[in-house]
Amino acid sequence: MPENLNFSLNEEQRMVQQAVEDALQPWLSRRDELREMARTNTFNDEMWQTFADVGLLGCLIPEQYGGNDMGLLALTLGFQKIGAMGLSSNLLLITCMDAACLVKNASDALKEKHLPEIATGKQRFCFAVTEADAGTNTFHMKTSARREGDKFIINGAKQFITGVDVADYMLLVARSTSLKDAENSKMGQYHGLTLFVVPTDAPGLTRQKMPMSFNEGLNQWQLFFDDVEVAADCVVGEADMGIMAMFNSLNPERILAGAIANGMAEYCIDAAAAHARERKVFGDTPIGSYQGIAHPLAESKITHEAAGLMMLKAAWASDQDWDSAKVGSLANMSKFLNADSAIKAVDICLEIHGGGGFTEELGFLDLWNGARLLKTAPISREMILNFVGEWDLGLPKSY
Repeated sequence: MPENLNFSLNEEQRMVQQAVEDALQPWLSRRDELREMARTNTFNDEMWQTFADVGLLGCLIPEQYGGNDMGLLALTLGFQKIGAMGLSSNLLLITCMDAACLVKNASDALKEKHLPEIATGKQRFCFAVTEADAGTNTFHMKTSARREGDKFIINGAKQFITGVDVADYMLLVARSTSLKDAENSKMGQYHGLTLFVVPTDAPGLTRQKMPMSFNEGLNQWQLFFDDVEVAADCVVGEADMGIMAMFNSLNPERILAGAIANGMAEYCIDAAAAHARERKVFGDTPIGSYQGIAHPLAESKITHEAAGLMMLKAAWASDQDWDSAKVGSLANMSKFLNADSAIKAVDICLEIHGGGGFTEELGFLDLWNGARLLKTAPISREMILNFVGEWDLGLPKSY
């Protein structure tokens, strides 16, 4: 074993956890208000500012741009704590992943324009990549970016774009070289995508709300780009090389999604255990003494702990600037394990609470929907298995 292996959090990391808990503690008495806001997809500006004030929006931003530069591991711990308190991180994940991309790829001018404002909570970002015929297969997107002098003209459509109505800017991925021409280049299909910073109120950009069965506090939108003009200096990284910049967003996104799921699992396990210690049905014996209750809950705890270690390893590896593909594997593994763990934890929590688990007051059904969403988004478990099979096991590409 390595001599420097240490599973203890350092003082700064423990301070992050405590600071987040202290800042969010007042919200625990406002659950009914939060539940109603989530049900109506009403953005909570006050909580957003709480996230900014406690420093979460600045974790991935260097100090020279107004951040605290504590890193992805610190941010991951913050996300996990939010979930463990039964609260939602809302648009925080998307804005933070976009900030990570800007830090590593944007020009100095773009950094100076956006990063200080993100750190203070004054700017919110969303991420526009998914299309009707290009969900998992990003390379087949049809939204185009045509260069005309010192600007690009954007045309096309996106869907499942979260929170664009409350965001100030988006990171937009568009095809700047046709797929046919890209496939004939040295990079193949990896060539030809460009990443842009685009205001959400840009002329020519319209949106349509997508009806969803599950409300998470943010609306989902279809976006339509009709000759939207974007200045060439709003390109993030190099034109046609946006796929490289994208991965600087996608790896943090999957690690933070795993953290949300991990916190959700902890919240449900703690709630289920507390109920099992007190609830008595037959005589004076708490139901937690029955193995039919104790064993599934204990198994859920074991799975949660193991998934949490993968979450921490992935975040740590990102902060250590490990190879992007290796961080990608760890990020995918973390998201995979924690999403499954969250579903298991919510399910056993519902089972232990019986009929009470389905009441609005306890809110476990909302957590079930959230856990199930994390199994599919931001990347499906099937695509994660494909990735690990190809990149970690050297198996032939299956898609």
